[in-house]
Amino acid sequence: MRIAVTGSSGLLGRATVDRLRAEGHEVLGLDITGTGGPGFTRVDFGDYGQTLDSLLGVTARHEGLDAIVHLAAIPVNGLVPDAATFHNNLTVSFNVMFGALRAGIRTIVYASSITAMGFPFTVAPASLPVDETALGAYNTYGLGKVLEEAMAGQLVNWHEGTSITALRYTNVVAPDGYATFARAGDPSYRRDLIGSYVDARDGALAVSLALAHAKPGFEVYNIAAPDSGLSIPTAQVAADWFPDVAITKPLAEFESLMSTDKAQRELGFRAEHLWRDNYTAG
Repeated sequence: MRIAVTGSSGLLGRATVDRLRAEGHEVLGLDITGTGGPGFTRVDFGDYGQTLDSLLGVTARHEGLDAIVHLAAIPVNGLVPDAATFHNNLTVSFNVMFGALRAGIRTIVYASSITAMGFPFTVAPASLPVDETALGAYNTYGLGKVLEEAMAGQLVNWHEGTSITALRYTNVVAPDGYATFARAGDPSYRRDLIGSYVDARDGALAVSLALAHAKPGFEVYNIAAPDSGLSIPTAQVAADWFPDVAITKPLAEFESLMSTDKAQRELGFRAEHLWRDNYTAG
């Protein structure tokens, strides 16, 4: 396929571009920063004109796209003022999704987030493990993600045959970024992430599978490693963090509290890069 990846210069964006190209797709990276040249075009997605123009065609790059993978965003709160995070991310996602539909692109895969399901979980979830039914925002980044999902759920009905897939990523870890797992025995480690993580390469795998399994309609999938990022048994962690929350299924010894059952069942997704295999004590 001919696929554009927004946010192609970021951690997840780079891994996604590499994977899709390795699979034989023609991939165009689109981002506000990045190295110019074949396979990349600089675009300010806050500008709808630039966004639509880049999706319709770019001389010497493409004359039409089969799908778009939307990963561009201010990635966390704190990099700019809170309201700026919200305004930028929601505007960018509207421009990309609406522009894609105007350009006749009917397959969209985009990055949602654990922040749309209760992060940092100071308010206890309804049940554990936390699945895709959870919905709650407690910062402006998360609020943007909740509203993006609502927007996608409406836009998908505007043109017959449209497929929009939201991938709710947890903390994305770089292949060389496992040093922090030295704290895996600390009960407070990754508390705001309910212990979850995912390798960037597995994040890219999720994009590939979502594209391959795209079907008309809107779907949301949690994307995380199947194991907890802690060396403490999950049942103990759950009891310590959320003593009054119901456990809906038997928990394996180090099972993640961010459920990926739906992604495993419907996409065939199972993370291949686990911290226990990648972390080496210094």
